[in-house]
Amino acid sequence: MELQQRIEMALKEALREKDEDKRDAVRALLTAMKNKEKEFRRPLNEGEIQQLIASQVKQRRDSVDQYSKAGRSDLKDKEEREIHALEAFLPEQLTLPQVDELIEEAMRETGAETLKDMGKVMKNLMPKVGGRAEGKIVNERVRAKLHP
Repeated sequence: MELQQRIEMALKEALREKDEDKRDAVRALLTAMKNKEKEFRRPLNEGEIQQLIASQVKQRRDSVDQYSKAGRSDLKDKEEREIHALEAFLPEQLTLPQVDELIEEAMRETGAETLKDMGKVMKNLMPKVGGRAEGKIVNERVRAKLHP
């Protein structure tokens, strides 16, 4: 089933089950998708939808951090449930050893050794990662492997 159809079905399912957190997360995602479609003046492809989902998850993770610092466990828990609902639409995430393996491969392919070569490595690496790992984590791991 196509990703957009799965998302629309999830909304219907959330409405039927009266799952407010899932409903809210999926509605926000569908709204963001419609806004992007208007911006691009065409339907979104699977990769673009996955990027949008990943950005929605990232926004919610940032909110979780803020709510934790503010001592608002009720709002933090709601955001975490919404994250869980959205992550169901993303491909399975890579483990850190898998990310490291891809980094090593990208470094071999580009001949990178120093931090000056980081751009080459990231350009080679990110299409392979394809939304299966957070960009911030990938960036940190690449930076740690390259010599100053």
